[in-house]
Amino acid sequence: MTELIKTWSSELDQEDGMTQEHAWIWREMIAAIPHLDLSALSVLDIGCNQGGFLRMLYDTRPFETGVGVDIAKERVALAEAAKGDRPISYKPTTTLAEAGTGFDLAFSHEVIYLIEDLEDHARQVADVLNLVAHYDAGTCCHADNPLYATWRPLIENMSNIPVPNHSVGDIAEAFRASGFAVSISRFLSGAFIPAESPNPFLPSDLERIETYTRWKLCFRCRKV
Repeated sequence: MTELIKTWSSELDQEDGMTQEHAWIWREMIAAIPHLDLSALSVLDIGCNQGGFLRMLYDTRPFETGVGVDIAKERVALAEAAKGDRPISYKPTTTLAEAGTGFDLAFSHEVIYLIEDLEDHARQVADVLNLVAHYDAGTCCHADNPLYATWRPLIENMSNIPVPNHSVGDIAEAFRASGFAVSISRFLSGAFIPAESPNPFLPSDLERIETYTRWKLCFRCRKV
């Protein structure tokens, strides 16, 4: 059974940089939300870390209430301290039930690949969503991405939890089995990709473009 931990990564500077690193991708995820008005909706962020996604979402497209959950309790404390007067609560928890129920939208970004039991995760998501609600889960870390074989040991070296090797099919099938209608988007295929310096994960500009536009996927799991 998953337990609470202090931080996801053993490299805190890397974890602290995730808000800035992921911000441009969060904007693309927000742009893909089909609802024009979120003001009466309840939103759940699964694996919220320091809470940046929900803050950005509220500041861009205000919602009625939001909850962020994560197993990394020290990161959740930072998120709670940074929320200001936004209608958001952040909770350290290992089960989605502790977040509440009746959510209209749920999101995760680079979280689903770290969940060992996808079937249990899908069932938990189903239990907390309203009817016809949907869950958008974005990830580039899956077995069908050619670079993931290189990335996985790098992630394992800094992760405080196990790093599974799920395929696109594994993720989709887990949610289909729980009664979700699943669709998948290469949602960055039309985006401008920041041309940052090469690094061990993305060793060239061309690999950066190819990886984000081809292998960065958003699974939209709609409750039916």
